[in-house]
Amino acid sequence: MTPISIAFLPLTDCAVLVAAKEKGFAAEAGFDLRLIRTTSWAETRDRLVYGQAEAAHLLAPLAVGVTLGISQHRCALAAPFKLNVNGNIFVMGTEFAQALDPDPIRRLEDPLATAHDFASAIGLYRRKPIIGMVHRLSSHALTLRYWLASAGIDPDRDVSMPVLPPSFMSDALRAGEIDGYIAGSPWGLVAVDQGLAETVMVSARIWQRGVEKLLAFREEWMEANPEIVDRLIVALSAAAAWCDEPGNREELARLLSAPEYINLDPRIILPSLSGRFPVRAGAPLADVPDAMIFHREAAGFPWRSQALWIYSQFVRWGFIKASAENEQIAGNVFRSDVYRRALGASGLPMPGASMKLEGSLSTPLPVGSSSGTLTLGPDRFFDGRVFDPARIEEYLAGFAT
Repeated sequence: MTPISIAFLPLTDCAVLVAAKEKGFAAEAGFDLRLIRTTSWAETRDRLVYGQAEAAHLLAPLAVGVTLGISQHRCALAAPFKLNVNGNIFVMGTEFAQALDPDPIRRLEDPLATAHDFASAIGLYRRKPIIGMVHRLSSHALTLRYWLASAGIDPDRDVSMPVLPPSFMSDALRAGEIDGYIAGSPWGLVAVDQGLAETVMVSARIWQRGVEKLLAFREEWMEANPEIVDRLIVALSAAAAWCDEPGNREELARLLSAPEYINLDPRIILPSLSGRFPVRAGAPLADVPDAMIFHREAAGFPWRSQALWIYSQFVRWGFIKASAENEQIAGNVFRSDVYRRALGASGLPMPGASMKLEGSLSTPLPVGSSSGTLTLGPDRFFDGRVFDPARIEEYLAGFAT
């Protein structure tokens, strides 16, 4: 058996790793898989960067940011496999939520109107709202900034966004240290379940197919161990297919609820798998069928265009200067070539390109595939913008902020 260590944070979207270990996909591929539970994204990043794990369950923007050297020493990371699409929930305390549309399901159905309601609520609130953030370089931060800015809210001026580990968020809300937070499932739902908060928005309604967590390696380790990397991707792809099967959701929630993983009641974990969310204590459930995707629509494929969308947001918010060199470094973090090498003989539908227009599909679309039939799901941004990775400068010029 090949020993391999993967660092992870206790979130529902570590499901593929947990299923790989607990359902035997890793062992069948010849791996003695050791999952290292961490408490923050900073710890997860450091365990990968400093060699305490061969791979990590990592925020997609964090992998790009570490490789670009944003706010830290540069370390080249590589991501040949996405662990999931979507999965974040934005909640605000009940006091703040009173200023929003009283129908919480209607809030989710109209993200633009809810953003403008949120802007009005800021003016009525007793202080500048404090919104907990899991990491500055996270899809949570980038999509929330995108959504807030659509209503004229300056996320650097009009709100405060301190960083906290996801599992600490509901306690911080209860203590009055923050007024709301955005976190991956199931932590957003914990505060709703306890009656502390209401759901304001979910990431799948901001970007219908938003890039979320990756399997990340140090690039030099990945290049030195191609056979291990390919074998691991095959095992994780099989685990992802198992996770995506509706009939496996209850078992998956029970696996994730174990103390060594999320350590929460499976009742709190299941909604993000089933796509039926509690939005307020005692209110009807909201249907978000694409709340979290593990395998279908080639969800594991690392589109380079998505790495470049992340880069575009780093430039937009002043995290890094625009340059051809930075653009190339960012795009190269997502290794679609390694994904193809590992899974090319598997018979899975394989995208024929490595980049695409992001946000252009409003309905499912069959696309060219080197094998099998591949249908991509709708991937619109709520404001209708389309990201063309070949025209990043023009895209950024289209934002008022």
